Amino acid sequence: MFIVLWISISVLALAAGFVGGYFIHRRMGESRLAQAEKFAEKIVADAQREAATIKKEASVHAKEEWYKLKQNFEKETQSRRAELKDIENRQAEREKQNDRKIDIISHKEREVEARERDLVAKERVVRAKDERLTELIDEQNKKLEQIAGLTQEEAKKTLLQNLEAQARHEAAQLMKTIRDEAKESAEKEAKQIVTLAIQRYAGEHTAETTVSVVPLASDEMKGRIIGREGRNIRAFEAATGVEVLIDDTPEAIVISGFDPVRREVARIAMERLVHDGRIQPSRIEEVIEKAKGEVDRSIKEAGEALALEVGVPGLHPEVMVLLGRLKYRTSYGQNVLQHSKEVALLASTMAGELELDQALAKRAGLLHDLGKAVDHSVEGTHTQIGMDLAKRFGESAVIINAIGAHHEDIEMISPISVLIAAADAISGARPGARRESLEAYIKRLEKLEEVAYSFKGVAKAYAIQAGREVRIIVTPEEVTDTRTTEMADEVARKIEASLQYPGQIKVTVIRETRGVGYAK
Repeated sequence: MFIVLWISISVLALAAGFVGGYFIHRRMGESRLAQAEKFAEKIVADAQREAATIKKEASVHAKEEWYKLKQNFEKETQSRRAELKDIENRQAEREKQNDRKIDIISHKEREVEARERDLVAKERVVRAKDERLTELIDEQNKKLEQIAGLTQEEAKKTLLQNLEAQARHEAAQLMKTIRDEAKESAEKEAKQIVTLAIQRYAGEHTAETTVSVVPLASDEMKGRIIGREGRNIRAFEAATGVEVLIDDTPEAIVISGFDPVRREVARIAMERLVHDGRIQPSRIEEVIEKAKGEVDRSIKEAGEALALEVGVPGLHPEVMVLLGRLKYRTSYGQNVLQHSKEVALLASTMAGELELDQALAKRAGLLHDLGKAVDHSVEGTHTQIGMDLAKRFGESAVIINAIGAHHEDIEMISPISVLIAAADAISGARPGARRESLEAYIKRLEKLEEVAYSFKGVAKAYAIQAGREVRIIVTPEEVTDTRTTEMADEVARKIEASLQYPGQIKVTVIRETRGVGYAK
């Protein structure tokens, strides 16, 4: 019972506790709910207030943006309106200009139309006058034909002939004037350069002989030179390669040979043999060998001295030896070594006046006759031989051309070649440079006069100034003033084609013009 009672009490207590807990929990839930509702209401109120604030701020910001956009729009609109106004003004100005141009064009069109009308009227008048003029010309031609006894074609032909002759005369006069002016200017400048070059260089004016003569103390020495049965002279000629001429010339013998070096060796050896007096084959060979050594040294020294004196560095040693050989070479009595020196210095001086390469001109002038050192033993002209030697020793193309062209055997490719040809002519043609026999001199003058006499109308011809000038006197009835200039050119061309001469030859044609009047 106690247990049941205790269980019942426990159940009742438990039930009461459950009911009480339920009510307590419900009360607490309601209280929490009321608090939550209050908190929610507060959050909503705060949110509403914040939303109102944000809305207000957004409204203010939107108004500011709208105001800014409105201002920008108004500025842009104002700018566009100004641009449109400016465009309208320019367009209006263009329209005004176009209107003015249209007015001007309209005015000009009216003027052109008026002029066209005037031209049409004038053309009708001119056409009528032209027709009348043609009729008058025909009538005049018929009258002239009747008066002159010539047809129109014949008169035209005569007129054309007269016009042609007159045109030829005027053209010849103009050509003469232009040529004289150009020639005067060119000759003046060329004379200044050549004169200056010659004045700066003063060379010897003596021509050398090409014959080697050995003097003898007496004519008895000739027999000793010949030797028993001629053995001495044969040994001497065999060893030297020259020919010994023993003639009737008293106390002298002549040594002849194409090789100038061999001739010099023979001269030195013969002089020593004559001076020593011991003339026999063994002694002859010994003396000749010593003479060869001396001549070789002399050749080398002469070449080196010449290159040093002229101032041409860098020459090949063999070239200097060849230059030294020119010491014993002559051309028309002129020593070729001295001639080469003259040409080098003259060409250098003229190159300086013309602002060309002086060193190159000097080198080309020094080497221009290099071929003459061996032309007695090598086939070909001295210009071709010189070109081959220059190529072999590495000279430049300009120098090679100057060597080959200084006698106009080949075309000149540079001004240096022209200077070398001019300097060569000056050196060879100066007074006393070359020896010329009286017979050859007279013959050369006669050939010049013969060329002049070969032209029609020549009355007299004179070669003067040692053949440097030809003066021709023509018959005035056969040769006109205009023809004199043409004849001078033709004579000069014929002299160039038919004769050989150093330098240049002046051709002067003289025609006498007389004016005759009578007083009554």
